[in-house]
Amino acid sequence: MSGPILGGSRAFSGFSSNDIGKARDFYGKTLGLKVTEANGILNLHLEGGGRVVIYPKPNHEPASFTVLNFAVADIDQAVDGLAAAGVRFERYQGFEQDERGIHRGEGPPIAWFKDPAGNILAVLQEAGS
Repeated sequence: MSGPILGGSRAFSGFSSNDIGKARDFYGKTLGLKVTEANGILNLHLEGGGRVVIYPKPNHEPASFTVLNFAVADIDQAVDGLAAAGVRFERYQGFEQDERGIHRGEGPPIAWFKDPAGNILAVLQEAGS
């Protein structure tokens, strides 16, 4: 076989949840993403055509790292909007974060939060914004 084996494939990412109903409400209603469901698996349809699947797992353990990043033009506006929707931002030792939970150190401004299953998500401000 010659050439890239997976170069032409349409890749997508996925992670688990212990409650697909709560995940559907959180990603669809709280975060405002387009969400579809088939055979008990959620599909998050992302801007630009990307897709993430969330699959049920009864013995789910939350990821200890960020599983999904949302790039935004204005992190202050995004954090305010998410907080107004009931999202609670995480605090991490070793990261200087402002009163709203935004880290403005090395790299882009970023704030972390969790989905109902405890998976870590983040909003970060795109460079040049």
